[in-house]
Amino acid sequence: MSDLFDSPTREPAHEAPRPLADRIRPQHLAEVIGQEHVLGPEAPLGAMLAAGSLSSIILWGPPGVGKTTIARLLASETDRAFVQISAIFTGVPELRKVFEAAKLRFSQGKGTLLFVDEIHRFNKAQQDSFLPYMEDGTILLVGATTENPSFELNAAVLSRAQVLILERLSLASLERLAQRAEKALDRALPLKAPAREALLEMADGDGRALLNLIEQVMAWKVAAPLDTEALSARLMRRAAKYDKSGDEHYNLISALHKSVRGSDPDAALYWYARMLEGGEDPRFLARRLVRMAVEDIALADPQAQTVCLHAWETYERLGSPEGELALAQAVIYLALAPKSNAGYVAYKAARAAAKKTGSEPPPRHILNAPTRLMEEQGFGAGYQYDHDAEDGFSGQNYFPETMKRPVFYAPVERGFERELKKRVDWFAKLRDKRKT
Repeated sequence: MSDLFDSPTREPAHEAPRPLADRIRPQHLAEVIGQEHVLGPEAPLGAMLAAGSLSSIILWGPPGVGKTTIARLLASETDRAFVQISAIFTGVPELRKVFEAAKLRFSQGKGTLLFVDEIHRFNKAQQDSFLPYMEDGTILLVGATTENPSFELNAAVLSRAQVLILERLSLASLERLAQRAEKALDRALPLKAPAREALLEMADGDGRALLNLIEQVMAWKVAAPLDTEALSARLMRRAAKYDKSGDEHYNLISALHKSVRGSDPDAALYWYARMLEGGEDPRFLARRLVRMAVEDIALADPQAQTVCLHAWETYERLGSPEGELALAQAVIYLALAPKSNAGYVAYKAARAAAKKTGSEPPPRHILNAPTRLMEEQGFGAGYQYDHDAEDGFSGQNYFPETMKRPVFYAPVERGFERELKKRVDWFAKLRDKRKT
């Protein structure tokens, strides 16, 4: 059933060559490779389709994992018109036309599945324009994004759609895809087993990229299967997916930080290397290493901060790539250092207490009295000079007089903080003794 806004289809004079990715595109959801956690019988989409109650969804995942294919097949399996737009090229006038066409179809008893690629690129007003048509059933929205929907999409849109996370394709899934391509082309890849595995790794979890690589390899005229060295000479390895201002940036620095905190130097080095390979600025890594030293190691190893600062200085003097080794050594040192967040916890607790107590003044005995008036008012009266006291410790109260003495710093029994804990306990014992 056509309408005023549907473009008439024309038979091509001759069939143009179709890319391999298009030729082997799945015709049914069961043929989609690698997203069983979303499409399986007990998975979200499988359960929705079985119940006949498909809702609007946001597909969040990296490129080349099947977002467009899944949307197209959902339209087919629910007997809806499939309309695809890209947020990059679509403005308000085009959106109005899309909604008008969907309303006409709806009045004729035909639903519309509107697939919006890069939906996170729409601004707030544009995203809000979908809401009335989602609510009255005019459109079933399927949005695709490579960015975290929590940060990029309006709360109103998210409340009306279910977010489904698609995963990068595993090597096993890529192998299944390669076999499907070989069957469609009716010939095997001219690669030895190690070279075949290297080809899958070059795709870096991206199914579309793998099919493009396979097309290149199949076009070669070779007398015998190629080994890994010959393959690498002919193909350039794909650059790792890494957006220095996007999700991958934050995901990888989180992985590095938690690997350091977890005392795993091998994992920490791996994520450090991944960020460098992605083009991350080593100075950003240097700053974050100093942060790790003060947050997760702190006084358990006071030397850790110094090591990081020296590594940063070394990088500034040597530059890349030599200076990156100094930062790598700092990564190893931090991972193997004793861990304590006692200082971090104490700092946050002190800030919270300071905010709560507001403008409470210090006790008068620890205030100076530079004028006669202040002296007459009792400023400084009763102050005990600690160096004159036994053990160099007076045990006086230094908190506001209305404030019950808190405990912010609780050192752990690890590294140098074991020694600090002895001192804290010793002063606490003396403080109690001075009170009696």
